[in-house]
Amino acid sequence: MPTQSKYAAITGWGEALPPAVLTNDDLSTFLDTSDEWITQRTGMKERRVSHVSAIEMATIASSRALACAGLDAADLDLIIYGGCSNEETVPNSASGVQIALGATRAASMDLNTACTSFLYGLSTATSMIQSGVVRNAVVIGVELISRYMDWSNRNVAVLFGDGAAAVVLQASVTESGVVGTVLGCDAESRQSLRVRGMGTGYTGHNVTFGDMLWDFDGQVIFKRAVLGMSGAAERVMREHGVTAADIDLVVPHQANLRIIEAVAKHAAVPMERVMVTVHKYGNMSAATVPVSLVDALTEGRVKPGSLLLMPAFGGGLTFCALLVRWGERTTPLGESSMTFPPATQSALEMVNTIRAGQDPHGRSQAGLLAPVFAETRRETAERRHAT
Repeated sequence: MPTQSKYAAITGWGEALPPAVLTNDDLSTFLDTSDEWITQRTGMKERRVSHVSAIEMATIASSRALACAGLDAADLDLIIYGGCSNEETVPNSASGVQIALGATRAASMDLNTACTSFLYGLSTATSMIQSGVVRNAVVIGVELISRYMDWSNRNVAVLFGDGAAAVVLQASVTESGVVGTVLGCDAESRQSLRVRGMGTGYTGHNVTFGDMLWDFDGQVIFKRAVLGMSGAAERVMREHGVTAADIDLVVPHQANLRIIEAVAKHAAVPMERVMVTVHKYGNMSAATVPVSLVDALTEGRVKPGSLLLMPAFGGGLTFCALLVRWGERTTPLGESSMTFPPATQSALEMVNTIRAGQDPHGRSQAGLLAPVFAETRRETAERRHAT
């Protein structure tokens, strides 16, 4: 019979940030924008561009997290790969991390809820440990957005970056790890954020692979993000008898500085107790929360016993908020020797290479706009029913 555990403590953590930095000034060399324009609207100054695959970034982050926990990859029970960036659909990406780590006995699964993927994965792994299905897990947040960005679209090209981070969870009898969870999805607004060009809906529509269009309704996303994150945060705090004064640090999704400030205001937590990394890394989607957590630990902002609030939102539009009680240890037990290979191009050179192969507004535009999706099918069915 499986041995159940009341808690799943975070015992290891590690990040993998590509060395190549793309600045706002770099973006202004091919977009009608400027450092001032981007900074005022987003709080972003720079972001990373990866010269290796998402699986490689995820493997580096996981290796560092395992070393931090003092856990051998051969003893790992579960790998959850959270993110939208996959080298292929079949086989899954988590199995690529498994083989790279040598985690021969681990179950391996991908989880995609866009920017909330890491936190959904953290909730999932915690439940699996609590139910006795596994004893430990690695949960990864990773994105390689530079490869599927529409670099001609100023509204989205300035926002996103590449990166990865991971945590190790282990069964514990001491109160630590995730102690409160709220998950949700505002599907009525799913059409406000869509990456066109990924998925079977584009088959047979004359779409050249690598040509992407982004549907991005900034006003709707801002409003829904603040409502979703704030509502989830308020609910998880209320359900667990927690007040703003009890929160030691908020580690939010880093979509935009104005969104972070609005969510902090709704939660009545001062910005001095909010972890902000958006100026350094931009929006790394599923990687933003775990990277911010690792940075907070490195900077000494997480103390033994700290109570952390982690709210996020993403495409779907998914949203969530987790309460995490930190354990006694805030320093690594060991270090991994795994690192990035040298980059042969600058971030701007890599982006220009990607741009040179794209033509989403020309050869592929008709095909990218052709598919009919769930919300449109529903509207059609409702009109048919009404007549």
